[in-house]
Amino acid sequence: MRPAQAQPGASDAAQARVRDVWGQFRSRFMAPEGRIIDTGNRNISHSEGQGYGMLLAVNAGDRQSFDSLWAWTRRSLRRPRDHLTAWRWRPNAQHPVEDLNNASDGDLMIAWALLRAASTWNVPEYQEQGVAIGRDILRLLVRNAGGLTVLLPGARGFERRESVTINPSYYCFPAIRALAAAVPDPAWVRLAADGLQILRAARFGRWNLPPDWLTLARSDRRLSLPENWAPRFSYDAVRVPLFLGWAGLGQEPAVQSAAGFWADPAHNHLPAWTDFSNNGVSPYNASPGIAAIAGFSASVSGRGLRVPAAAQAPADPMPDYYSGVLTALVSLARRDSGADFW
Repeated sequence: MRPAQAQPGASDAAQARVRDVWGQFRSRFMAPEGRIIDTGNRNISHSEGQGYGMLLAVNAGDRQSFDSLWAWTRRSLRRPRDHLTAWRWRPNAQHPVEDLNNASDGDLMIAWALLRAASTWNVPEYQEQGVAIGRDILRLLVRNAGGLTVLLPGARGFERRESVTINPSYYCFPAIRALAAAVPDPAWVRLAADGLQILRAARFGRWNLPPDWLTLARSDRRLSLPENWAPRFSYDAVRVPLFLGWAGLGQEPAVQSAAGFWADPAHNHLPAWTDFSNNGVSPYNASPGIAAIAGFSASVSGRGLRVPAAAQAPADPMPDYYSGVLTALVSLARRDSGADFW
């Protein structure tokens, strides 16, 4: 797996783009107190957004913003009995944190950002904090199911006697690699290897795509689509090809199939999702953030694919929080993987 960090050969233009994109994202979605605002979801904040913000800030060299983001996260989302973070904070609520359950993708991102900050700015405290989160991820979120090592989406609510529920987009392979180096344990290797095995088997619909949510049977490892989520490749699963390509795994089936889906000439637009129950696609265009992932997937797939030209230069690359963060993450992934921009 290719190291998920800026290499000495990373171009000045790519790093300048990272700084520019972070500046745009910060000005739109970061509050003065260090809270990332999800403008498309009633202005809530969540651990995912804080982790993404911290990762973007440290990669852009913005120490002041990073410290502000981490201080707000610790103050507002810290759980009382471990080093993980509550998944959601609601503004103007009597109790902004109503649910202390965590979200594994947020904790992975926060830990990765802390480890990167420790190295970038030589701050041992950041290293200690990132390691502490990594240990609790192993302790509370990594489980054995059917002989496979899996990542639970959260510490509570995803394990049943017969099965576990998995979110494939929570497998951020570059973050797992960084944590494996900082918190040595063979469980990380098993988690990554078995995660790839699951993704290679989790292929649904006409385009053989990974789903947003997945059920893994303990008895026979059978993969199926859970009934309480829409059977789609959509706003969660679009991150699967991003994280694989970022880790240098552009030849994985999930990247190849996603690139082929978005470049399929049968579409007269760039779809945001497909429904596996009928192979229908969204009647509207994908957001600029998803379009950025489509272009990145095409670049790292090695198939010479191109997404529709209209997706390559959106008028506004950050119309809302989620589109903005995907656009910003793609700028990091392109820099780290050496993938060409448009």
